[in-house]
Amino acid sequence: MPNLENKNSAQTAVSQYDDILKSRKKSRRANEFRKTIPMLLMMLPGMIYLICNNYLPMFGILIAFKKVNFSVGIIKSPWVGLDNFEFLFATKDAWIMIRNTLAYNIVWIILGMIIAVFVALCMAEISSRRIAKVIQPIICFPSMVSAVILSFIVYAFLSTSYGFINKSILGENAINWYASAKYWPVILTIVHFWQSTGQSSIIYMASIGGIDKGLYEAARIDGASKIRQIWHITLPLLRPVMTLLLLLSVGRIFNSDFGLFYQVPLGSGLLYSTTQTIDTYVYRALLELNNIGMSSAASVFQAVIGFVLVILSNWLVRVVDKDNALF
Repeated sequence: MPNLENKNSAQTAVSQYDDILKSRKKSRRANEFRKTIPMLLMMLPGMIYLICNNYLPMFGILIAFKKVNFSVGIIKSPWVGLDNFEFLFATKDAWIMIRNTLAYNIVWIILGMIIAVFVALCMAEISSRRIAKVIQPIICFPSMVSAVILSFIVYAFLSTSYGFINKSILGENAINWYASAKYWPVILTIVHFWQSTGQSSIIYMASIGGIDKGLYEAARIDGASKIRQIWHITLPLLRPVMTLLLLLSVGRIFNSDFGLFYQVPLGSGLLYSTTQTIDTYVYRALLELNNIGMSSAASVFQAVIGFVLVILSNWLVRVVDKDNALF
């Protein structure tokens, strides 16, 4: 009997100890949750925007597989399978718009990264804070210019009659830029980098600012030149950021800047061979044919291909350097 009583008392003590531990864990979790309430409230507007802007519209994927009849609504509209996708690729402009979208994005991704890193390195070498504070807003200002205003700025340079280039530089050899498609790959590339380089370089500038200055001091003591410091310290430490931005860019390789390709060339039909992309084609087709199903099919195609490319690119990065992979 004494052994049985001792055993019961030991079990009671253990259960009481477990209850105490559970209550302490609950109180600790409650305290941690109360501490995170301000951060959760700060995150709430962004989460609401993300859900409303990115997740709720995913319901619209149904439109890509339906022939929408607005009189009965999207749900009751008849299913057409892949007919909308067939229409998208059956057109004679399919090759042109896919070629332009891919070619521009591939060139812009590669050159854009090189130019943005170069600008960030130049900005990091500016020793005067006052000069840096003046230059940074100047190079970032173009990214805040809307596509409509940008089109007028470009028109001021390229106008056949009153444009700066024709009037002040070419003179009698003036070129009708808005009727010559061969010049527009270069024009759009220049305009794109003028508008986006400043904003793209900010992330690299922030990353360079976070590098330990002691590494540069040690390199200078060892006699390393500025070029060698950049090559052996800055660029290797920027590699994870460059890889991340590259993967994100690859995911949007089938998308294009609609404002740049539609507004800047002023919608000129003579330039379609070099300015037509998937986004501009869908917009024009939607205006002319009022086919919302085809427009949705193009968006689904862009999203699916972008997702597959991100997965494949991340797999390739993981094979080469596992630490720099996105996931």
